[in-house]
Amino acid sequence: MASQDASNRSHATFDLFIQAPSCEEVMQHFADLCRQLDIDPKDFRNFYTQLKEKLNYWKAKALWSKLDKRASHADYQQGKACTKNKCLVLGAGPCGLRVAIELALLGAQVVVLEKRESFSRNNVLHLWPYTICDLRGLGAKKFYGKFCSGSLDHISIRQLQLILLKVSLLLGVEVNTGVEFQGLIEPSGENGSWMAKLQPRSHPASAFQFDVFISAGGGRFVPDGFKHKELRGKLAIGITANFVNGNTAAEAQVAEISGVARIYNQKFFQELLTETGIDLENIVYYKDDTHYFVMTAKKKSLLKKGVIKQDYSDAEQLLAPENVDHEALCHYAHDAAHFSTGGKLSDLEFAQNHANQPDVAMFDFTCMHRAENASLVRERRGRKLLMGLVGDCLVEPFWPLGTGIARGFMAAFDTAWMVRSWGMGVPHFKVLAERESIYQLLSQTTPENTSKNYAAYSINPKTRYQSVNLSSIQPHQVQNLYDGDKSHPSTRKLKDKGSHTHQDSVSGFEELLKWCQKHTSGYEDVNIKDFTQSWRSGLALCALIHHFRPKLIDMASLDKSNIVHNNQLAFSVLEKELGIPPVMSPSDLANSEHIDRLSMVLYLTQVRSAFSVPTKGNFIYLFIYVLTLYDRLSSLAPPVSPELAPDMAPEPEPCTSVPMTNSEECYFCGQRVYVLERISAEGKFFHRSCFNCHRCGITLRLGGYTFDQNTGALSFYFFFQWVITKRSMFFCTYNSISQFYNQTEDN
Repeated sequence: MASQDASNRSHATFDLFIQAPSCEEVMQHFADLCRQLDIDPKDFRNFYTQLKEKLNYWKAKALWSKLDKRASHADYQQGKACTKNKCLVLGAGPCGLRVAIELALLGAQVVVLEKRESFSRNNVLHLWPYTICDLRGLGAKKFYGKFCSGSLDHISIRQLQLILLKVSLLLGVEVNTGVEFQGLIEPSGENGSWMAKLQPRSHPASAFQFDVFISAGGGRFVPDGFKHKELRGKLAIGITANFVNGNTAAEAQVAEISGVARIYNQKFFQELLTETGIDLENIVYYKDDTHYFVMTAKKKSLLKKGVIKQDYSDAEQLLAPENVDHEALCHYAHDAAHFSTGGKLSDLEFAQNHANQPDVAMFDFTCMHRAENASLVRERRGRKLLMGLVGDCLVEPFWPLGTGIARGFMAAFDTAWMVRSWGMGVPHFKVLAERESIYQLLSQTTPENTSKNYAAYSINPKTRYQSVNLSSIQPHQVQNLYDGDKSHPSTRKLKDKGSHTHQDSVSGFEELLKWCQKHTSGYEDVNIKDFTQSWRSGLALCALIHHFRPKLIDMASLDKSNIVHNNQLAFSVLEKELGIPPVMSPSDLANSEHIDRLSMVLYLTQVRSAFSVPTKGNFIYLFIYVLTLYDRLSSLAPPVSPELAPDMAPEPEPCTSVPMTNSEECYFCGQRVYVLERISAEGKFFHRSCFNCHRCGITLRLGGYTFDQNTGALSFYFFFQWVITKRSMFFCTYNSISQFYNQTEDN
């Protein structure tokens, strides 16, 4: 009987744990459950197994089946891939907890540190289809019954944190709240490994020794050794507001606004301005735990409504707390929310934030940051520490595109894959090179260009990215990501061992430099001596293109003093014809005092690879492969009119000029386009949503379209046309064919 009572108590506690609505309650019920079942949560290696054995409860079994299915994936090697690794994860946000779960499944000991003691962020996140599938696989529906019900594709940050926190605890992750990370403590004579300096200093986690450190501490915290790039656009002011959701029948009837932009509904925004004096660029409304609104407001409107007290050219000074009237901001957000929902949310009352104040905030997303690298290795006294970034401290999301949590989870999986390689003994330079190779793809990731087989997603990048080259960056190119103690004997040994690698690196650079010199010899005003200043004028890059594709560029028309034009021309041609994205903007290359040598080496390596002649075997294989796609291509291609089907593919016209247009206007719709939402092609700017084929409306990819100089129209079907009408005349480079195939799969 006593046994039955104890069992009933543990079942009830498990239910309370599953339903707990706050971080504090989750931690309390979890501790109670462990005590009742007499399980030590510190025994991370056996915790989950013992929990399943001792909690014989039908509700729990439904959850175990989901977690067991995930844990059985071959990538984890039955939880033995990283049994020797100890990982410290900084930050219990969604990305920090998501990577902690993966590390636990790999068999590592995982400790998470979180400065806050509660989860209070009401803001709502947009979920891509794969994130919904991923969270369902972790049992999200068991913890939060309303998770993505029907057509919903969003969740509040707080609810997502609670789901991931519960999963983490069940898998043996140690989560510590109310602990501030103050830095790393290097190995010394007294302790044999890396440790963390914490506040309070007496916290038990201060004694934790680790060989992997993952920072998910947010955009404002970047560990020493990582550098950030700044992406700055025109002033853009965002406002978020959360209102109490009473969950009434009337509130349930109010339609969400998944995203309304001025360029698509000018009448709505004009009426909003006329009736309220509020001038917005766009607005989004999601219904979750709160009624969540996010909008982009125009500065002039905010000044006129008294939200911003005084105008300043500096964004930081403009939006400083002392220059914002918080009460006026509340009225502004309230009126915008009331109007956009047609007055159907009659009793709009602000939800409370962590400071018990109305949950409304104004922020500047003019400037965004992105880490230059995603990983590095430090070594002191012979002890290596693998370091990685996830979440906002890796790439700050651009909220109008809803990319934050989707790319955040992608980076979490990529980081777990890196730790897996580390745990399996892969040399650290190879681990770093592979991680940086994958990182190159992250900012280009969209729902359209990732695999649609969501159920097959794992930490293996090849299951998620449709076209990923894990060795696009070589080990000798990431020497700068290793920070060693030069005085330690083991580091000197490593240096000796790596001398061949260094020689290979120098040899590779010299080979690339000689290749560039060879193919630009004889061109006027081109004298390549290095990978920096020799390329500033743009003439060297144009000369390389002209050597291999003389009809793409008219060298006689170029002026060495017109640096921006020359670089714009070269970048545009390489991006359109070969699919190689620019290494930097033409103006940055022209005006920068120091050109990044490694970036130029990587860029020129891609150029050399693209201009290399494919082997006969590759050509025959690709030729046969494309012919097998003929029927499918025929069904996808629009009708070909006789006058547009020449006997052979037309030769490209020489590029003598690159027309430039107003960077604030979309070439097609004529509306304003912000730098962070634009695509650049043919020297013109487009909204991403406007960059479509004029015949079939399909979204185009850079390098996968033709541009009619006479009509200004973009077309997708040029290459299809050639395949269909001239199947036997297939003389292309490997790069062109593979690029075309990837675009076909995407669309």
